[in-house]
Amino acid sequence: MSAKGDCGHHKDKRRRFLRRLFGTFLFILFILLLTIFIIWLVLRPTKPRFTLQDATVYQFNMSTSPNLITSSLQVTVSSRNPNDRIGVYYDRLDIFAVYRNQQITLPTSILPAYQGHKDTIVWSPFLMGTAVPVAPFLGEALGQDLAAGVVMVNIKMDGRVRWKVGAWVSGKYHLYVNCPAFLTFGVNKFPQGLNVAPAVAVKLQLDRSCNVDV
Repeated sequence: MSAKGDCGHHKDKRRRFLRRLFGTFLFILFILLLTIFIIWLVLRPTKPRFTLQDATVYQFNMSTSPNLITSSLQVTVSSRNPNDRIGVYYDRLDIFAVYRNQQITLPTSILPAYQGHKDTIVWSPFLMGTAVPVAPFLGEALGQDLAAGVVMVNIKMDGRVRWKVGAWVSGKYHLYVNCPAFLTFGVNKFPQGLNVAPAVAVKLQLDRSCNVDV
């Protein structure tokens, strides 16, 4: 009887110990989450603000049989960090041009960079695509746009960023930027072989805000 009583007593002590241990773990987890939440509220992190400043068109033409687009342009994109206490690491950033949801240039990689509090970074990458095949209906749409003298191209950026608060650095977050660009060539009547290849580069001042998702 005494041995059985001692065994039950030890089991009760073990259960109480495990309950206290579990309760301590929950308390520490609650304090940790509360601290992170308070820091988040105090810092009030805001995603970077991107602006497409200008675009210089060197070449933009299309053959209709088959439907191939060749383009060469340079864009100037700026990013401003609006945060007072948060820095931004751009670990990877690719930029490319899209026409009516189809990518028409190869992605250009931008070198990794760190953006301090309230800092602004400006990039001026070249975007090029040679004889990129597109669907036939895009050829028709491009012909209409060129005849109207305006082609809307989306300059998109895709990458990974990290936040820096003091000595603490977060994990990686996906960054997606979409900048609409209206390329104006003037109203023309283009022949069957749609071709915009100016003798000199055409620089367009855009200053358009971009949509940013993090």
